[in-house]
Amino acid sequence: MAAATHNQLSNNSVEIPIHANDNVMDSKHCQKIEEDDNIDYFKRAQWLRAAILGANDGLVTVASLMMGVGSVKEDIKPMLLAGFAGLFAGACSMAIGEFVSVYTQRDIEVAQIKRENSMKVGGENEEEGERETLPNPYQAAFASALAFSVGAVLPLLAAAFIKPHKVRLGVLVLVVSLALVVFGIVGAVLGRTPKVKPSIRVLVGGWMAMAITFGLTKLIGSSGLQM
Repeated sequence: MAAATHNQLSNNSVEIPIHANDNVMDSKHCQKIEEDDNIDYFKRAQWLRAAILGANDGLVTVASLMMGVGSVKEDIKPMLLAGFAGLFAGACSMAIGEFVSVYTQRDIEVAQIKRENSMKVGGENEEEGERETLPNPYQAAFASALAFSVGAVLPLLAAAFIKPHKVRLGVLVLVVSLALVVFGIVGAVLGRTPKVKPSIRVLVGGWMAMAITFGLTKLIGSSGLQM
């Protein structure tokens, strides 16, 4: 009788499934959320700002130079020479400026660390560890020059193989406009900010720079200074 009752209970028992995979997925999801929350977007914004500004500066500077020369010269060679000169000069300028800026910031932070650790016991050991986290001016200079060069190459490639003058200028404006929008979107995505307004600001700023350079250079050229 007891055996029959036991068998009946066994047959009528309800199994409660344990979804181990769901628990693992939930834990991974929670871990990912925690990792996202631990991202220091302020630090990311610093290097992101430098990279985006460097590429944007190279793009707008070289494109504006080429547009300015193109307003008074239809030949492609002066435009390309102006573009390459702007690339070289701009990359060097960005590298030197970033090097001096970051080195100055580093000196200020080192002086502050020394003042704080001079009042602590064992401050020398802490100072060595804190120095390792300081910004590297050489890396900053290289990154800034590289970012500028990447942006500057785009207008050069856009105009290098197009002989008709007006078509060349139109393609140049189109390529630069698309690149500006992409830079704006990439910066917004990586920085977790809205995409539309930054892209519009970057695009309008680039258009203004090209238009002003084109107009003023053409004005100067038409006044008798054209070679």
